[in-house]
Amino acid sequence: MTAVDRTSPGTSSGTSPGTTPRPRTMDVYRQWWLHDARWYQGVAKRFGHAVANEINAEALRYVAVQVGKRIARQFGGKPAADLEELRRRYDACSEWMFPSELRDGATAVLPDGEIELTMRQNFAVVMVRMAGSLDGYKCPCTDIHAGWSEGLGVELTSNCATACLRDGDPACRLLMRVGSPV
Repeated sequence: MTAVDRTSPGTSSGTSPGTTPRPRTMDVYRQWWLHDARWYQGVAKRFGHAVANEINAEALRYVAVQVGKRIARQFGGKPAADLEELRRRYDACSEWMFPSELRDGATAVLPDGEIELTMRQNFAVVMVRMAGSLDGYKCPCTDIHAGWSEGLGVELTSNCATACLRDGDPACRLLMRVGSPV
């Protein structure tokens, strides 16, 4: 039986005799995202991309609602005071689902009152590409934002993607407009 080195959780400690290196947190994320990409590919092969995209969007929206509820509780359970606070809540949701180590993105409140999310790199798209599933894959970004909004108790009147890394654009650009005053 091999001992496990637990001296530094989340980091690899080397390979001293009699020890097994501990996986880094990012290694675990990569394994789950690779699983997700391969799962998508298996469903797409058996039932078609439309079914795989639909199930993927449903699952991610469910997770996003749970994340939105968690963030709402962390902000005291009260509605956001203004769009800037709501933007910070969306940032927190994003961090819970796609930690900054896995993405390069930001949010901003635009002069017209829309909240813009820009993503220059997203680990999910990278993993789907690595699994060979990019053809036919439909990004579920608007479903994720709808889930976050539902969990945060916010109604959206507009939720659209205007650019997507999956399509070869240099960044994803997503716009959301809140229906009721914040």
